[in-house]
This record gives sequence, structure tokens and C-alpha cells, in this order.
Amino acid sequence: MKDKKTVIFDLGGVLIDWNPKYLYRKIFNEESEIDSFLENICDMAWNEEQDAGRTLLEGTAVKIQEFPEYAEHIKAYYSRWTEMLGGPMPATVEILKTLKEDDSIDLLALTNWSAETFPIAQSKYDFLNWFRGIVVSGTEKTRKPFDDIYYILIDRYDVAPKDSIFIDDNLRNVEAARSIGIDGIHFQSAGQLKTELKNREIQV
Repeated sequence: MKDKKTVIFDLGGVLIDWNPKYLYRKIFNEESEIDSFLENICDMAWNEEQDAGRTLLEGTAVKIQEFPEYAEHIKAYYSRWTEMLGGPMPATVEILKTLKEDDSIDLLALTNWSAETFPIAQSKYDFLNWFRGIVVSGTEKTRKPFDDIYYILIDRYDVAPKDSIFIDDNLRNVEAARSIGIDGIHFQSAGQLKTELKNREIQV
């Protein structure tokens, strides 16, 4: 695939709208309570441990031991995980569709996602079948921004970093890709992504 331009997509926050607040707005009455819970109890650092391969059962148990008074709220994080999904991000999916139809583009995905919940997303969103391959952090037992997950994708799919572009809504992950020679786009909106791709002579 080294004769093609490889475009590598992150999924959550780029193609799929995922936000724990969608669930916790049904559980807490005040936005300030939601913010406090997601910043101090079920925070992103904790969620990333499950993304990196820790089981949902273990992750939940660890957090309940730390905050037993929030046991039911913590259990809801994964037992009601589908309620965090806001659906596809249509404008970005349309960009993906255009790229899929271009024979000079090779599409891959690299996502921080629990191995246990990712199959649910796969069953819900047909566009995940448009990728030649998807590297899921929870399956690999590592995650972005660690170099090894980028090299897993490079080696498995015969990717030439200099001919690749990585799109992610997390700047930390984009900078990690750049550090190993992959061009990176920090996703902020579909319009901005279109402009960035056109600047790289990719028509969308």
C-alpha cells in the first residue's frame, strides 16, 4: 500500500459522537454535578485504562472501592454505555464516504476504545466497514498516544508514515503521530478537516 496515500481516522469525536454527559444528564439534576463526577470520579484517565485493555468489570470494581457512595453511578458508566452514543457525525462521515470512493486513498482507523464495547459500535455503524483495517486499543492492550500502537498499525497494514495522514480530535494523539513521521490533523470540525485535506491536495 506504499503507493497510496493513507488516511487514518480516529473514531470517537471525529466520526462518532460519544459523550458521557448524554448518560449522566439522565442521572444527575445539575450540570455542575455531572462535571464534578466526570472530572473527579469516572474521569478520562480511568476510562483510558479500560481503553488500554483493563476489563470493564475490573475498572468498575476499582472505582467503586475508591468511591463506594457512588457505586450505582459508577456501574452505570458501562452498563448504560450505549446511552453515551450520540450517533454518527454526518458531515465527517460524508468526507469519509468521498475518500472511500477515491482509489488513491487507503483508509484505516486507529481508536482508543474498550475491546468489550467496540463490537457494539461496529454493529451500529455501517461506515466502520469502509476501513481496510481498524486498530482498537483495548484489543492491543495499549493506547494512543504511546508509540507502540502507531507502530502496530504501521506494521500490520504496511503503512508508509511519510505518505500518511492521521486525524484525531485529541491534540496529544496528533502530536504523537507527528513525532514518528505521520502527518497529523487536529480535528475540530468537518469544515476545518475539508480545508486541511484540500491543503494536502486530497479532494473532498
